Amino acid sequence: MDSLTQVLKAYCDAWCARDEEDRRALLEEAWAEDGLYQDPSGEARGRDSLVAHIGQVHAQFPGAQIELTTGVDAHHDRIRFAWRMMLPDGSVPVQGIDCGRVGADGRLTEIIGFFGPQPPEA
Repeated sequence: MDSLTQVLKAYCDAWCARDEEDRRALLEEAWAEDGLYQDPSGEARGRDSLVAHIGQVHAQFPGAQIELTTGVDAHHDRIRFAWRMMLPDGSVPVQGIDCGRVGADGRLTEIIGFFGPQPPEA
């Protein structure tokens, strides 16, 4: 498993972790201390802020799991991938595409997320 794959696994596992300390430990592996996360529902600047943001998502969607639905497209320090949130009953309330940046140490420094399966029609 290459380092980017490991980082993305830890990042997705953090989104699935219900326990705050487990989330924090996973994000220490995957997320830069000063990383920026943005999606239509909000923004998190820094690791502590992302830990809290994920906790809010768990409060809104109890039992939700996040899984990648595509491979990761990467060039230079940029990445993109698609994902979905699945609830315990199998429903998918949210799916999206994330674009991001990987720092020199291999951890994520930025994720900008878009909800929906594809961009809207022009």
